[in-house]
Amino acid sequence: MMFERFLATFAVSDGPSLVTQSVDGTVGAWLDAAGGRTFGDGLYRVHTRASARSSDALVRAGFPEFAGRLTCFGYDWLGRQFATDAARGSDGDPEVMLFEPGTGEALEIPVPFSRFHDEELVDYTEEALARTFFDQWRHSGGSVPTVAECVGYKRPLFLGGQDVVANVELSDLDVYWTIMGQLRRQVRGLPEGTPITEVVRDP
Repeated sequence: MMFERFLATFAVSDGPSLVTQSVDGTVGAWLDAAGGRTFGDGLYRVHTRASARSSDALVRAGFPEFAGRLTCFGYDWLGRQFATDAARGSDGDPEVMLFEPGTGEALEIPVPFSRFHDEELVDYTEEALARTFFDQWRHSGGSVPTVAECVGYKRPLFLGGQDVVANVELSDLDVYWTIMGQLRRQVRGLPEGTPITEVVRDP
């Protein structure tokens, strides 16, 4: 059964129980079956169709070079968006991208969507969902973000911020993505090591 390993590893922690017998492995079927649910006590969430469309727009704004290629289907506690990439994989089963607002990076995951949850999230949980960092955040007293929140970097890593608990805070997901996207566009293409003396927020 598809998604069997994923569901055995990540229990639904917010939302009704999940039945996947009729899920055919496409993004649309997965959103219809699992959309709006939280897994692993807040580690990972699946988009609804509405939130997927909203996140598509946010990611396109922050990563304009991927416009026309991406379809978001899930996101993690750090606000990082998982999306299929129409330019990679097969037409019916595209491969996956990870868009990181705090690092300004878009990472190719060489796994098709149909296998992503059962393989990538189960076998490479640390790399995919930063579980250790999540545990550190929780042990420091940080709360689990709601569906409209994430734990975002106060100073993004692409502007010299440190990847430590002291540099993250609970943030509104849409606001965080909007600000990080604006900052990324402003510094994109600058030579490494260029000093940033001023950052202007778009109106």
